[in-house]
Amino acid sequence: MHVVVSAWYGAFLLEDGVILRTALAPTEIEPLADRALLRRSGELTPEEAAILAERKDEEWSTRDRRLAAHGLRLDLDLRPQIPAGTARIDPGLLRTALLRTAERSLEDAWDPSVHVEDAVRAVADLDRVQNLVGERLASWVARDSPDLDLSDHARAVRTALAAETDSSLGPLDPALRAARHRLAKLYREVEGTHAELQKAVEAATPLRAPNLSHLLGPDLAARFLAAAGGLDRLARLPASTIQVLGAERAFFEHLRGRAPPPRHGLLFLHPTIQSAPRGERGKLARALAGKAAIAARLDREGAPLNESLARSYEARRAELKARRGAPKRGRPARRLR
Repeated sequence: MHVVVSAWYGAFLLEDGVILRTALAPTEIEPLADRALLRRSGELTPEEAAILAERKDEEWSTRDRRLAAHGLRLDLDLRPQIPAGTARIDPGLLRTALLRTAERSLEDAWDPSVHVEDAVRAVADLDRVQNLVGERLASWVARDSPDLDLSDHARAVRTALAAETDSSLGPLDPALRAARHRLAKLYREVEGTHAELQKAVEAATPLRAPNLSHLLGPDLAARFLAAAGGLDRLARLPASTIQVLGAERAFFEHLRGRAPPPRHGLLFLHPTIQSAPRGERGKLARALAGKAAIAARLDREGAPLNESLARSYEARRAELKARRGAPKRGRPARRLR
């Protein structure tokens, strides 16, 4: 019985434990890494292809599913052994080749949009920090400025930074006045950093995802990249998942039977959905999610800007708007006999 055996250092054709044909792989690291990637993807290595090319009408067996896909009989009970000393190859090459394979896999899987993702999360963190500092500063400044609106953080900052804050109600201790002044400066610094990050996100997102940015706007497109975990993952999501992305809490509440299914998540931030009548938001979100799924896949493949996606969505929006103004058809009145 002819058995084809594949190893990391080559391919062999055996008959009753005797090697009939041998095809050895190169001993360089890069070719060995290439062959490891081929085996991982289910393809044949050059050595395996060379062995199989010599097969005519004989029935050959294997326990490798990859080889069975090329006409060999699959027998998982086979336990063929390659005779010792067949190939004098340093076993350390396998470790080095596998490390190189892992490096190349990481390089291929690298998604530059992770930088946009981290920037978006940093913007969200700074939002919380800015609000927290602003609330604390406004509460402090309101102690000696009773007419201050606690929600007016900008005025609280200006008051704390003003040189003429010598009210008898203000902090008498110079150290406390300096500390409050420093807190106001911190608010300004966080505000400035937040603005710079926001501008950077809006400038970088169209370069990485031009179709998604044109459809949703750079800010919302960046939020979707962050919520999905990168462009590659977003491109693999169906439109139904994209529609409710960002509404995970509401979705799980629906699964528990405590709430209706969410109609939109982050898509509600799109101005056309936010300003639409309540009854049309779900339909618009469904249409926009379908276009966003296509846009993400185009961007993952590096396709140029396709403006027809936005036009198609606007056509759907105009159709819903026209239906809104059309008179509703009712049932004809029944005749009284």
